[in-house]
Amino acid sequence: MKPNKRLIIFIVLSVLGISFAFYAYQMIYTPNILVGDHPQARLFIVEDSMTFKDIQKKMHEERIVNDLMSFSFLAKLAGFDSEIKPGRYILKPGMSNLEALRLMRSGKQEPVQVTFNNVRVISELAEKITRNLGMQPAEFEAAIIKFCSENKFGFNENNVISMFIPNTYELYYNTSPDRLIEKMHEEYVKFWNETRVNQAKEVGFTPLEISTLASIVQAETIRADEAPIIAGLYINRLKKGIALQADPTLVFAVGDFGLKRVLNEHKAIDSPFNTYKYPGLPPGPISMPEIRSIDAVLNYTKSDYYYMCAKEDFSGRHNFTNSYQEHMQNAARYQKALTIEQRKGEALRKKQQQ
Repeated sequence: MKPNKRLIIFIVLSVLGISFAFYAYQMIYTPNILVGDHPQARLFIVEDSMTFKDIQKKMHEERIVNDLMSFSFLAKLAGFDSEIKPGRYILKPGMSNLEALRLMRSGKQEPVQVTFNNVRVISELAEKITRNLGMQPAEFEAAIIKFCSENKFGFNENNVISMFIPNTYELYYNTSPDRLIEKMHEEYVKFWNETRVNQAKEVGFTPLEISTLASIVQAETIRADEAPIIAGLYINRLKKGIALQADPTLVFAVGDFGLKRVLNEHKAIDSPFNTYKYPGLPPGPISMPEIRSIDAVLNYTKSDYYYMCAKEDFSGRHNFTNSYQEHMQNAARYQKALTIEQRKGEALRKKQQQ
């Protein structure tokens, strides 16, 4: 081969090599994520069911990548297209393809906050606890049923709601239902530390029983300072074998959480949650007890009270007594005041309709 031809081939190959090297460098290291009019980091969620084509489409539609072709090419070279890790990732403006792919291949997700409280039944909990997670409420409920049938910790479908301590927790978006329940049990064990377990023993109940009683106390008052007093009253009744006769348990048994007034017909309902019909604690909480309600029971106020009735001034407070006769007088005053208020309300409605 003549020297001139060899030189030409060398130059061509050199130019091609330099061009390829330059493109390869750009493809790997040049900013390609959220470039242009994207000053803020963006949340990018990779669902469990997503394929690489789905990710490409989402990145294009949400204008995540500037050059989809270079991202796709490098992703396939790195094997990302066949090793997708679902999750919740924070992509920062100016990231290179390599940085973005390293992040999503590592599975280093941005945690999500999971918060729940004010829950009565598992279906309500399922809606709240899965709100920021990549699972459906039905998947969570199915996992709960499985857990109740298999666990060795004493939880069943009546009392399992007490295992969920109301708070805010950090989890990963792709946390599985089984792992979520496992995590909540770990938090339950942390909550029921040695101090609280010993307090429960001093009261004479198990942690599960404390949670059940706490849910009733919580439903009885909106006044935090009254909670330990009500807890002490119910503990007095339990130790004497007197039925709790707690109206909130009847509301739970009826299943009508908008019920404002408990009648004699409700007291006849045959349900283990009917504390008028069956003495002792019901088989589980009537709602998810807050931490302060649990601690109110553990630190209950000692008294000789056995009866309570809402005050007739509708302040949300109660009259407490150890005398049944006095209790009936308190109840009569409250019923009279309630009837007067109802009549006033009816008269006002009629006037407004005229």
